[in-house]
Amino acid sequence: MKNIKDKKFGGERPLFGVRDTSLENIEIADGESGIKCCENITCDNSRFYGKYPWWHVDNSVITNCYFAPASRSAIWYSNDMIMKDTVIDGPKFFREMNNLSLENVKLTDADETFWRVDGLKLKNVELHGGTYPFMFSKNIYVDGLWSDSFYMFQYCQNVEVHNAKIVTRDAFWECENVTVYDSDLNGEYMAWHSKNIKLVRCHISGEQPFCYMDNITLEDCTFDVESDRIFEDCTNINADIRGTITNIKNPISGRIVVDKVGSITYDEFAKGHDCEIVERT
Repeated sequence: MKNIKDKKFGGERPLFGVRDTSLENIEIADGESGIKCCENITCDNSRFYGKYPWWHVDNSVITNCYFAPASRSAIWYSNDMIMKDTVIDGPKFFREMNNLSLENVKLTDADETFWRVDGLKLKNVELHGGTYPFMFSKNIYVDGLWSDSFYMFQYCQNVEVHNAKIVTRDAFWECENVTVYDSDLNGEYMAWHSKNIKLVRCHISGEQPFCYMDNITLEDCTFDVESDRIFEDCTNINADIRGTITNIKNPISGRIVVDKVGSITYDEFAKGHDCEIVERT
């Protein structure tokens, strides 16, 4: 494998088309498309400042690197990538990709990041700021996520999340086949218009979670007092809830078991009354 070490590159496409190459302690300065149409690349302890520095690169490993704010839209159309121990300060990363794995990565501007990624694995990842991360992505596995980005996980399929702390709004909208374990989900209007959703040992905060859904399962979950009007127009509910929930509104069908319910609302707009609601106390 060829080695390029301790070099600084600028201008347009300085490393276009390189293959079977190790990059170590390099810098991609101002310019565009520093590394493009490449294959079998490793990159360690390097810095990226120019725009679009990593497009159409297949089979790559990036470790201990830094991407500056100006390196926006840095990694698109690249398949089979592993990234570890890296800080990203630019927006709109990781689009139109297959088989992407991140570990110990911090993104400080997660705006429109992870769009249309098929096969995404995250371990101990932080997302801050921005909107709509994970849009239209599928086959996602997460273990360890801290995020305060808004509108995350929309139009996603086949998602499994463990050990996440998410502060958001309108998350998991229009999703299908999602399972979340041992996580803290804080945000209003959680998971509307989604189907085949399962949460296990999670805590949910924010108003009006879980509405207009089909086939939602909750196991040993808890709700904050501000979570009201839960399960509006939901079908096929299977919920085992610990503690008290403030209000359930117009559930259509299924079964809800909870320690205590503050109130149950069925108004003239209810679409069905086939949901069994059971209090333990």
